[in-house]
Amino acid sequence: MTAEQRRNLHAFRDYVRKILDPTYILSYMTPWFRDDVVQHIQAKKNNKGPMEAASLFLQVLLELQEEGWFRGFLDALQQAGYSGLYEAIESWDFQKLEKLEEYRLLLKRLQPEFKTTINPEDILPEISGCLINQECEEIIQISSNKGLMAGAEKMVECLLRSDKENWPKTLKLALEKEESKFSELWMVEKGAENVQMKDLEDDEMKTLDVHIVYKEEPESQNLSQNSCSSEVPPTYSPLKPRNYQLELALPAQKGKNTIICAPTGCGKTFVSLLICEHHLKKFPQGRKGKVVVFAVQVPLYEQQKSVFSEHFERFGYKVSGISGETADNISVEQIVENNDIIILTPQILVNSLKDGTIPSLSIFTLMIFDECHNTNKHHPYNMIMFHYLDQKLGGSSDSLPQVIGLTASVGVGDAKNTAEATEYICKLCASLDTAVVTTVRDNLEELEEVVYKPQKFFRKVESRTTDRFKRIISQLMAETEALAKSIFEELGTVTLENLSRIQNRNFGTQKYEQWIIAVQKACMVFQMPDKEEESRICKALFLYTSHLRKYNDALIINEDARMKDALNYLKNFFKNVRAAGFDAIEQDLTQRFEEKLLELEGISMDPSNENAKLKDLCFILQEEYHLNPETRTILFVKTRALVDALKNWIEENPKLSFLKPGILTGRGRTNQTMGMTLPAQKCALDAFRTNRDSKILIATSVADEGIDIAQCNLVILYEYVGNVIKMIQTRGRGRARGSKCFLLTSNADVIEKEKLNICQEKMMNESISRLQGWNEAVFKEKECHFTVVRDAFRECFVTKLHPRPKKFGSFDKKAKIFCARKDCLHDWGIHVKYKTFEIPVIKIESFVVEDVATGAQTLYAKWKDFNFEKIPFDAAEMSTYAQDLNLQGVDGLE
Repeated sequence: MTAEQRRNLHAFRDYVRKILDPTYILSYMTPWFRDDVVQHIQAKKNNKGPMEAASLFLQVLLELQEEGWFRGFLDALQQAGYSGLYEAIESWDFQKLEKLEEYRLLLKRLQPEFKTTINPEDILPEISGCLINQECEEIIQISSNKGLMAGAEKMVECLLRSDKENWPKTLKLALEKEESKFSELWMVEKGAENVQMKDLEDDEMKTLDVHIVYKEEPESQNLSQNSCSSEVPPTYSPLKPRNYQLELALPAQKGKNTIICAPTGCGKTFVSLLICEHHLKKFPQGRKGKVVVFAVQVPLYEQQKSVFSEHFERFGYKVSGISGETADNISVEQIVENNDIIILTPQILVNSLKDGTIPSLSIFTLMIFDECHNTNKHHPYNMIMFHYLDQKLGGSSDSLPQVIGLTASVGVGDAKNTAEATEYICKLCASLDTAVVTTVRDNLEELEEVVYKPQKFFRKVESRTTDRFKRIISQLMAETEALAKSIFEELGTVTLENLSRIQNRNFGTQKYEQWIIAVQKACMVFQMPDKEEESRICKALFLYTSHLRKYNDALIINEDARMKDALNYLKNFFKNVRAAGFDAIEQDLTQRFEEKLLELEGISMDPSNENAKLKDLCFILQEEYHLNPETRTILFVKTRALVDALKNWIEENPKLSFLKPGILTGRGRTNQTMGMTLPAQKCALDAFRTNRDSKILIATSVADEGIDIAQCNLVILYEYVGNVIKMIQTRGRGRARGSKCFLLTSNADVIEKEKLNICQEKMMNESISRLQGWNEAVFKEKECHFTVVRDAFRECFVTKLHPRPKKFGSFDKKAKIFCARKDCLHDWGIHVKYKTFEIPVIKIESFVVEDVATGAQTLYAKWKDFNFEKIPFDAAEMSTYAQDLNLQGVDGLE
């Protein structure tokens, strides 16, 4: 070793101390380290931790005089798996390791939330390549011996020392694969924005302003497959299409871009097979079609891939697919090039268009969007259609694929009347570039023989008149909030806006959960000059909010299930806290809980505190099974924790234990409310289909998000209600004749919400009927932005940077525009960049319209109310800047 190498190793020793656990390489250093030195380093790690052990190791290493020790040290690093550190020392270039520091700081900050929400055993297979083999073994051992929270804590410790440059991205992918809520906090893309679409204040930009919608089942008559059985599945035999299915397929088979809106259970996937088959067969010899089918969730993707493969491979067509779970191992370019039908989760295509793997949508001749009502905001469907509209409006001569959308409900958003509902649906049509919405009209009787609407019953029950459990837990939450606020009182002026709004939050609600998420996101970007103090504050806040979340969860369980289940949930949580790091804050919070534990135990065992909702649920189940012992039930609940609680209640209730409940939950998971893997979901569904002893399936929204479910004749919505789309899809689960649907709630507002959903469904159907009477020209006129491009107009306004600039495909909102008169400065709209054009987008309500012939002046609230001649936007003509062009409509930018 040269003197320079010794000096360099000393200079860069902090990198080694942060990364290296010397006990993992000591066995490779025996030619240079005596046994007593090895034991001393091992003892240092046991007593002080790996960083102190690394300091001692380096001290001994740099004092060695024997030949070859430096090369031996490098070889030891390589053999033990420290490839990043090995590469940095060999080249004396530590830039890659330096770039990891920001992620280490973020993970330190998020550590309290990580250990309470992550099951290390689930993500370890995905991230093991970023860790040392011994570390993986230790994580497994600690998880087994001390619990999952302790295992997660060990995983954080190991990741903080990882020298693999890809570990932040690998962790992100692992979290997304497991659909973990923590992935929302683990942001590895620089500049990632937490976009809130409600900030779109400008009227001309409301195309993306829609509600969250839920997933819809891709049905066909032959979707069921037994994924748990080793039996060979039956041979595929295509069914004869029904008349209403032929009616639904007809406009699309004529080549029109079409949204097909039809009830859950009617066989829309079978309709898509008919459309696809007709499309592929129409090409003359020497030409071939290429179809891409999108499914928004992996379970739906697998169903679609199975159905399309079975149907089309017998004709000699090649069918393949890629989902987020297989994308790393498959070439998108080759799959698209070598197959006739490609099934994709939509983000795959978004990524491929972005990186140029797929140069253009023109490679496809047909695109089928399952659950097309998702085409809004920053959903991948909308990103794909941005590319489509950019190509269409950009004057490209390349052909575009036909667009087909499938949904059980297009929704109505916030519409209060049929006119607003019609406008809402128009915007979905504009996003999918379609002027045709197809529903069953000529064959309604046949449809109604296949799809049965269950009778709907509303049952309001009373909550507990007194709830001492809630009072005690609420007191503990208030104390925890006060402790969180006290941190900032120490700092004087430094504060977090979200924490200051802590009062008047309702404990035991989803709204409170949202506040917790807001505080945690604010903590992620909170900065102070003193980084140690910053780290202390953020760690403390994550600990407090993580405990608040568990209390909030327990109150939700207590509200809808037994106190006993809520208390067991908390006892299990604090047991795991004790088994993990158990720092001073955790000790304080645990002590506060345990001081109330005896009282909580007594309350939870008091029969007078039985939940009235459970009494009513028990009555409904007993009554229905008395009337029909063959009844098959799906019980929908809000959370996974509640699924477990109600399963325990049914099994322990002698009046209901004969139901032998099964469960079906989403794949997202935390330490205490375990999600179900995809195989587990399939097995649960198969068991419910085939095991007649299992008479009830308790499910979260995953069951109305599109997984094929066997026929049932009783649907119970237990404090479970959403928007109109969710209502239609959930109701579609009760398919047997004489089926019933009960909404059971203690909240009168919930019943009113469900009644509103029924009204909105009626309003949606009326709006669709109205749209179906329009021609394509009327459709196009409904969806325009307007701009004035004459030079003289540009002198009439001034611009100011927009407080919330945003980009939507090629549409870049950059500035606000105002009247240039200093005594006016009225808001006129926004200034945008569309492709290469800088244009103002104006609000009609900001102007008085004067008829130059009569002098009559009129105010308009909406452009649609203003009848005038519009000249379609022409990119080529615009590029030559035709100054005589007065008023243009930019069609389809919504």
